[in-house]
Amino acid sequence: MSSQPPSTIETEFTERYDREHARVCGDTRPPRLLQRLGAWRDARLVRHALKAAGEPGLILDLACGSGRFWPVLGEHVNRVILASDHSQEMLDHARTHHPAALLKRVKTFPGSAFSIGLSANAVDCIFCLELFRHVPSTEVRLALLREFHRVSRDTVIVSVDSRTPVEDEFRQAGFKVLNRQEFMPGSTLWCVYVLRKKG
Repeated sequence: MSSQPPSTIETEFTERYDREHARVCGDTRPPRLLQRLGAWRDARLVRHALKAAGEPGLILDLACGSGRFWPVLGEHVNRVILASDHSQEMLDHARTHHPAALLKRVKTFPGSAFSIGLSANAVDCIFCLELFRHVPSTEVRLALLREFHRVSRDTVIVSVDSRTPVEDEFRQAGFKVLNRQEFMPGSTLWCVYVLRKKG
């Protein structure tokens, strides 16, 4: 296990995410219609991706932030969620947002997505829906994908900007595409990929 410090990308992403989360946490108004529709669509995409990945039992939620997807990841009562984020403060804060029954199945630890503090083939699936789509270069995405390949036994779920050509990068890192789904059909926003390690 390497003690590599967080990358600049992780630090910038965390700062931006922390600011947005603080704004949302401080807003006492109920979510607006578009926010509710977006959250509903996100949950559907995650459920669909988990089904395509074979309903993995042990998931690593990487760059998990406030645990936004934990309720959906935890819908299967036998699923265990490992959750890692660059910011220990965000992990501590995340534990205040979810019911105790769910938190019993979530184990958190701070760490870098580029040097995950787990052994090879440690989890069934890596789930990285937020950080991966903000990575700007092929070289950095490949570094992440290689680390994902090392730690996952089977599958990886990532989101990508729809205009970013990444399928060759997936193949170079040793994955095949099981499923691709757009946030909104026909949109150019972002899409979710389910990848499987090549055997």
